[in-house]
Amino acid sequence: MYQRVPAAVTAQGGSPADNGDSVVTLDQVPRWSDADCRSSFGYDNEDLSFTNPFFPDPLTSPSEGESSSYGMVPRFPVDHEINSKIYLWRGHPWNLEVDAVVNSTNELLDEAHSSPGLHAAAGPGLAEECTTAGGCRTGMAKVTNAYDLPARRVIHTVGPKYAVKYHTAAENALSQCYRSCLELLIENGLQSIAMGCIYTESKNYPREPATHVAIRTIRRFLEKQKNKIAAVVFCTTTSTDTEIYKRLLPLYFPRDKHEEEVAISKLPADVGDENGETIIDERKIRIKPLPKKNIPITLQPPAGLPASDVGLVRRNSSYLDFYLDPAFMSLIKDPDQRRQEQWEKNAQEQRGWNYAKMLGFGDLGGPILSAAEEYSLHSRYLAKAKSLNLSEIAEMKIVYRGGVDSEGHPVMVVVGAHFLLRCLDLERFVHHVVKEFEPLIQKPYTIAYFHSAATLQVQPDLGWMRRLQQILGRKHRRNLHAIYVLHPNFHLKATVFALQVFVDNVTWKKVVYVDRLLQLFKYVPREQLTIPDFVFQHDLEVNGGKGVIVDPRTKYVYHRPTVGIRDIVSPP
Repeated sequence: MYQRVPAAVTAQGGSPADNGDSVVTLDQVPRWSDADCRSSFGYDNEDLSFTNPFFPDPLTSPSEGESSSYGMVPRFPVDHEINSKIYLWRGHPWNLEVDAVVNSTNELLDEAHSSPGLHAAAGPGLAEECTTAGGCRTGMAKVTNAYDLPARRVIHTVGPKYAVKYHTAAENALSQCYRSCLELLIENGLQSIAMGCIYTESKNYPREPATHVAIRTIRRFLEKQKNKIAAVVFCTTTSTDTEIYKRLLPLYFPRDKHEEEVAISKLPADVGDENGETIIDERKIRIKPLPKKNIPITLQPPAGLPASDVGLVRRNSSYLDFYLDPAFMSLIKDPDQRRQEQWEKNAQEQRGWNYAKMLGFGDLGGPILSAAEEYSLHSRYLAKAKSLNLSEIAEMKIVYRGGVDSEGHPVMVVVGAHFLLRCLDLERFVHHVVKEFEPLIQKPYTIAYFHSAATLQVQPDLGWMRRLQQILGRKHRRNLHAIYVLHPNFHLKATVFALQVFVDNVTWKKVVYVDRLLQLFKYVPREQLTIPDFVFQHDLEVNGGKGVIVDPRTKYVYHRPTVGIRDIVSPP
């Protein structure tokens, strides 16, 4: 589908991104630190005479009325190593051969609200995966496969809506978008990323303030994580955005001392904290250094103070400071240090899950979903299930409604032997399960699982069971009364134990093992269940027909009378 573009085309200032099926590698993209970079950003279709009186060139010499920057410390000093990782590209990110590209979308990850051209270039597989991703909150990011794109992954993020009244909140949310994308890049073991303008016209975010936030957030992040990221490509699709980036990049990524000195006077007064986020002085927590405990503090009341006010002076905060524990100061950690510790913890847990996968338990290393994410995931599956014709799944009689148990709870019957994994579309089966369970999980209910002869079939792994449980949601786990398992074997009991350990200890503790049909009928009356014929046959084979008589016509189970000594008549 994609064709590589000759390096000579980009070297001459062409725009290969205009061709939808062209692949552009990083060595064909102008690097910000290149010596000839200032003259290589021209484009054939760009109006070079573009001028904007509201956006003066930050690298022009200051006028006589402006104060000199001599002697001031630069807030963004020259760093050639960081500059070598920055690229500016006129075109869509989808044409770049990088590890990840960024998609600016909405909370539902809808195709209609995604960056233009992404889904058309990636193919239908991306939209299908987005429907099962569980949505995304503003300022956060999620990663999916890239499908037909030259990139390896697509990172989806949700930009904020802009209002002048909430300018600071919008700035910090936008800064968090860029940070979340870079954090996901590192967490997934990737090194190069191409990102367009996350802000959108539909959300009314002004272009130039948003560009300030984007560039300074990337700069601050690279200052702390530059060893883990190889390339960041800023992608623009309009001449206006290109012009803004070309003017603002020297402020945050100066390439020489001249640009560094000019940036001192041209940078905004507020360039954020060490993470690039806006600081509000009124909301800052101020903690003064605590005095040492071995130095007592003696406060003398001012002369002439009435005796009734002396106690007030001694009870002020400075008098109590020396009783405080200085260990309180150690509770505050740098956010990047906390993120680094979280990455290491996740990597260690992932290694443990890899061992579980090697043992045949499946992929158990996915993220833990919040209640809102589980609700969104369940709603998506339920909405799609209602729109699908799942009659072929229903005819297999894997899952179907029963009556009620002895306590009046509705019963859902699951037949393990009918679960033919080799000829079953698992995704359609999940939609069928969600649709069938939906009326029951609104209140307490029971599951009756027939494991009779199910050992002959291949069963799904624990990773799939964990995913199904997440899709059914927390209401399913909360209202589940019991799971009655008929004819369990050792392998099934070991699987349930693994589910208790690796998936959910609370839900799978509700399993009740039943060896005989007669025992099951104590919990669920016979007339409330539709039982397949082979279950009766299996029960007779396993239990030897002890204690039960089965009517072959009605399948009704009677107690077998016990034979006593006096009933035995000796032969004459």
